[in-house]
Amino acid sequence: MKKRYFAKVGVAVTFIIAITFSNCKKAILAAPENVVPPETVGVTPPLSAEPFKAFLGVNAFEWDYTTEVNHGQVDEARFQIIKSFSGIRHYLDWQRIENKEGSFTYSPSHYGDWDYDQIYQRMKDAGKDVLIDLKGCPDWLLATYPVGQRDGENVPAPYGLNRSQPATYIKQARVGFQLAARYGSNKNVDKSLLLADPTVRWRDDPQNLPKAGLGLITYIECDNERDKWWKGPLAQQSAEEYAANLSAFYDGHKGTLGKGIGVKNADPNMIVVMGGIADANPEFVRKMVQWCKTNRGTKANGQIDLCFDVVNYHQYANDAFKNNGNATVGLAPELSDLGKVASLFKEFAKSVNGGIPVWVTETGYDVGEHTPQRAIKIGSKSSMITQADWNMRTALLYARSGISKCMFYMLDNVDVNSWTQYSSSGFINPDFSRRPSADYVLQANKLIGEYHYSSTISKDPLVDVYMLNGKKTFVLTIPDQVGRSKTYDLDLGSSKEAIVYSFAIGKDQMDAKTVATKNGTLQILVTETPIFIQAK
Repeated sequence: MKKRYFAKVGVAVTFIIAITFSNCKKAILAAPENVVPPETVGVTPPLSAEPFKAFLGVNAFEWDYTTEVNHGQVDEARFQIIKSFSGIRHYLDWQRIENKEGSFTYSPSHYGDWDYDQIYQRMKDAGKDVLIDLKGCPDWLLATYPVGQRDGENVPAPYGLNRSQPATYIKQARVGFQLAARYGSNKNVDKSLLLADPTVRWRDDPQNLPKAGLGLITYIECDNERDKWWKGPLAQQSAEEYAANLSAFYDGHKGTLGKGIGVKNADPNMIVVMGGIADANPEFVRKMVQWCKTNRGTKANGQIDLCFDVVNYHQYANDAFKNNGNATVGLAPELSDLGKVASLFKEFAKSVNGGIPVWVTETGYDVGEHTPQRAIKIGSKSSMITQADWNMRTALLYARSGISKCMFYMLDNVDVNSWTQYSSSGFINPDFSRRPSADYVLQANKLIGEYHYSSTISKDPLVDVYMLNGKKTFVLTIPDQVGRSKTYDLDLGSSKEAIVYSFAIGKDQMDAKTVATKNGTLQILVTETPIFIQAK
């Protein structure tokens, strides 16, 4: 399990990675379940609610959009790469929009000069989702902590306050209100509550103006991995403490914290995502739900008055579950416990208020030769090719498991030569060219991004069926990591021909080959790299 805090000031970049003594999940260490539960094979359930593109998001930062020379302008070449993905989880440091307490700047930010209005508008125009992950503590808040105890990942509240009380988190909840008011869908926000510092720093410096209801953001996440046991008591919150934090952030603890506090009080339509937890165990969320039942009560319809709309966790596929919690190498997703953990979260989520969505907002693989989260070389395949195979198969696994959204960590690297886990998990190279992982995402998004998962008709090879307006696409892969292949007879009904699509590294779309069937059956060689087949 990793943790990291990123800081970037001006043109200098500082990456600080704090790694735990154990890079594993603490609680769920059971062997992985079968790739496909037996009862689902051959069954055609309803189509998944989410299209496949929902599983092709990526974590990114504002500086991924711009050059070092001009933070205020989206670089078109970089933006083309970002558009390969369905959307981003934007790590937004609180400091960047509230550099001084009560002084909010967005366009441009007075801490870094980024233009968030422009970035979010470009994403909206391109049809790409943005999940704002508001995280960290600004310097002015850390100043309340004793010298030597100031860490950007501390609990987001002034030092010494009672962490069990929602009012403790009112300063962060105010930021949630401001972001939701500006970027959400509600144009009728009380304008007197909008905070935008109109100060100009130099001649021709653009002035920040208060704005409401720009309609650019639908999703906001309250901080990141608040169960930070590896950081110590100043940074770690219990489930109950984080629920109190979320209750303030969500709606000002049901409006009791005053005006201008809480996301929902600015935009009732904005979706509040709980911060992804690092320990992939539903028990943390179960305790949060119980806190809500006790402290927020129930709604008129009898449902628990939750302070979040989406369950969110993080998990990386490795061999920790087989090694007493100590990861030594990445594993193919189907051979790991990703599927088992997804099932646990889904079953739990079904029991809450008739079912709530579950997201995974961090997952992925390194390509560094020594990290315990590395994708391995397989035969003639480099670790980058294996990374691409496994990332795509992770997206397919989560679609198959009923998870609603998947976002990969992350767009770029920290250090491809580092031995530290998660430091070489990027999808792009330092020159912003695509790695094979990014090629795969771009190509799969083009081919089946709008398709919905329907069923799995074979376990080995895995054969998933995706559908769009009655048209089927079959996705076939071997769930292994030894270079295994297998012939499979795919029944295409009365079709005389089929189109076989395969990933093409360095290209913008898949290679396509038309082949003949034999009495409607296509005999195809399946490997550990997914292929896509459509009847012609």
